[in-house]
Parts: sequence; structure tokens; C-alpha cells
Amino acid sequence: MSNPLKKLASQTVVYGLGSVLPRVITFLFSFILTYLFKKPSELSANTEYYAYISFVNILFTYGMETAFFHFSNKIENKKLVYSTALMSIVGSSIGLSLLFILFSGSIAEFIKDPDHSNFVIWCVLIVATDAMMAIPFARMRLNNQARRFGALKLLNVTIFILVSVFYFYICKPAFYNEPASYFASFYDPEIGVGYTFLAGLIANIVCLLFLAKEFLGIEYIFDKGLWKQMLSYAWPLLILGFAGMINETFDRFILKYLLPEDIAKTELGIYGACYRIAMLMTIFTTAFKYAAEPFFFSQAKQVDSKKLNALVMKYYVLFCLFIFLGTMMNLPWLQKAVSEEYRVGLAVVPILLLANLCVGVYWNLSIWFKLTGQTRFGAVITIIGAVITLVINFLGIPKFGFMACAWATLASYCIMMVTSYVLGQKYYPVKYNLRSIFVFTFLALGLYGISLLYDDMQNVILKLILNNMLFGLFAFIFYKLEFDNLKKLKHLES
Repeated sequence: MSNPLKKLASQTVVYGLGSVLPRVITFLFSFILTYLFKKPSELSANTEYYAYISFVNILFTYGMETAFFHFSNKIENKKLVYSTALMSIVGSSIGLSLLFILFSGSIAEFIKDPDHSNFVIWCVLIVATDAMMAIPFARMRLNNQARRFGALKLLNVTIFILVSVFYFYICKPAFYNEPASYFASFYDPEIGVGYTFLAGLIANIVCLLFLAKEFLGIEYIFDKGLWKQMLSYAWPLLILGFAGMINETFDRFILKYLLPEDIAKTELGIYGACYRIAMLMTIFTTAFKYAAEPFFFSQAKQVDSKKLNALVMKYYVLFCLFIFLGTMMNLPWLQKAVSEEYRVGLAVVPILLLANLCVGVYWNLSIWFKLTGQTRFGAVITIIGAVITLVINFLGIPKFGFMACAWATLASYCIMMVTSYVLGQKYYPVKYNLRSIFVFTFLALGLYGISLLYDDMQNVILKLILNNMLFGLFAFIFYKLEFDNLKKLKHLES
């Protein structure tokens, strides 16, 4: 019999290399942009529009991806589930994208960027093509085709980087140094950072071509009854998704409305750049999520599935604490990833790392309402989080700027996590190892607190040595307390 945790770990690694490695590359490229666009206000459009993309993507996918997983494990005819879900998303994506493009000018006016309706069109098409690929990629995850999944994701980001390099490192210098040259004709300074949107769209189109078999090599059958069941299952996830995106991205929408325009663009650029440092934890969570969602559904029928859920939660949190402590202890050199003009926002990094840890725990906990089909609870919990986000942001941004955004994110995710745990223990009780989780959490926070005592030290090398000695102490205590437990996991079988 195979070891289920070993399988989950290996799938997480594969998805990490295949799906999250592209995110890492994009993540690193976003730091390069801070050196290409030295003024934070110049980079604000990149932060703002990618927040819009994340938000609108929820509308275009409307929970159908999770519904596909649920019904694929429930219904024997998996081809019917795939065909119905695919036809639903492709049809709605075409209709919605045409509607958005028709009103692109009005949308650009509404978001106070009337000169860039082309940005709106490119971003809508990015969302539409992302949505069309969602079900084929979901089927790959369901069928454990992690390598093919990863290869296509890597292809996507490779095209994105190549197109971006073409515009920013070939065409842009040519425009300013040799304006009459051939390559200079491809660059328009009015577009600027907007070329990242065009690069993203081109990458998605190429990826769609490589997915042609997933669209053309199937028998198209649309089961109206099944589709209604899928929508009934998915609609709370749509609300959950919107509320979740309010928690995750709405702060970047409203900064420009709650602050004077010149200050808002600078704050948005700084916050967006420093937010990405905190995404180190999000990157791991994303890899884990890709592997874990189909894993949890497939293990749900096993007798000891709840015990397995508890083990997964424990080691997920402990790994996230390593990421938190490793990031903060090495921030003196990690900060160089962003241009100096952006570093005034580094205070948000520990807050956002903890927020991302909380949302990862919430995501792990959320499996109870997905497995029991009570997705309405997920919608309610996330709406509560969204309300907290909105209240803190509206009250705090005018006075504290982007710092209010960071604290709002942490408060929201923390309350969502606790609420989900309390409800989960009532409807799908799992005996989590809270003692171990709390011990290591307080240990990590305590060691980080010690590092703050000498944070003003001018000798950066000495500070890094002391910081990493504390990090090593955390690793040593983990080894001493968990070594025997980790050995036992090797013999766990499904």
C-alpha cells in the first residue's frame, strides 16, 4: 500500500516545480520591474490591474473548477462531467468577454484610467483565456498528470518572460536610444508597464494552442440536469470567491479612491512591490493547494481520513512557520529584490506573511464544507472576512495608508480561520494537534521578536548571522521534537 502523505508531498513538489515555479519566475520578474520603473507611481498600474484580473477571474470561473472535482468523484461518467463543465465555462467566457470589451471605454473611465481602455481589453482577454483553460488543467490534476500540467504552466511563463524582455530590454532601449530603428517602432511609452498585460495575453494564447487536444479530442455532450447540480454546488463558491478576493485585492482598488491621486499611485506601487515579498508563503500554499484538493476528495472515503487531515494541517503550519521565519530573518538581503524607492513599505511583510499563513490554514480547514457539500458556510465565513477587510480599510487607509491594508488582511484571515475551525468541529470534527501547532507558532514569533531587539544594528552581516542562528535554533527544536513523529509517517499507509 502507498503512503498517502508521501504521495501528497511528492505531488506538491511536482506542482511546485510545474505550477509554482512559473509563479516564482513571474514573482522575481516583478522585482525586476521595480528597477525598470524607478518611480513607484509608474508601477501602480501593474499592481492595480492584476488585482482586477484576480477579482474578475472569480466571475469567469464561478466555482466550476471545484464543482468539477466534486462531481468527478461522485459520478461514474467522468467524460460527461468534463464535457458539461468545459462547455459551460467556454460559453460563458466568450459571452462575458464580449460584454466587457463592448464597455471597455466606460470601464476605463470608471477606474479613473480613461486613456488605457486597451489595458481593460487585454486584461479581460487574459481572464477569459485563463477561465477556458481552468477545466482542462483541473482534469490533469484529477488524473495526476502533474508533469504535463507543469510543462504547460512553464511554457506559459516562458512566453510571458520572452515577450516582456522583448518589449522592455530590446524595444524600450531602442525607442530612447535609436528612435528611427525597427525595434523602436514596437514600443509606445504611453503603454509602459502595460506591456506586461500584452505579454500575459500572448502567453495564454500560445498555451491554449497546446491545449487544443483537450478541447477537440472529446465528445461534446451537455447534460442540463448535471449542469444545474454543478451550478447549485458552485454558486456559494462564487460568493466565497468574490468575498475572498475582497480580502485579497480590494485594498489595492480603494487606495486610489481614499488617498490623493499622486500619493495613492506611489503608495499603491510601494505596497504592491512589498506585498510580493510576502508571497513567498503564497507560492508554497498554491503548490500545496493544487495537490491537496484532489487528494482530500480522493481520501475522503478512507476510514482514517480525518486523522490524515490533522497530520496534513500540522505539517502544513510547521512548514509555513519555516517560511515565515526564514523570510524575516533574511529580510536584510531579501529587501534588495526591490528598488530602494520601494523599501519604505517593508513593514508590511511580516504582517502579510502571517496573514498568508492564516489563509492557508483556513483553506485547509475549508475542506470540511467542501466534503460535506455545505459550501454555503464557506460563503458566509468569507463574507464575514470581507466585511472586516472593508471596515478596517475604509477607516484606516486615510490615516495609515498601506499599513491599514496589511493589518486589515491579517485581521480578516485570522477571524475566518477561527470561525471555520469552530464550525468545522461542529459539522465535521477533526482532532487537530493544536498543542504542537501553538508551541511552534509562539516559538517562531518569539524568535522573530528577539531579532527585533537588534533590528537597528548597522552591521548587516552580523545581523544576518544572528538572525540565522535564531532560525537554526528553530530548526533544531523542530528536529528534536518531531524527528520520531516524522519517522512514524514513513510507515503510514492508505
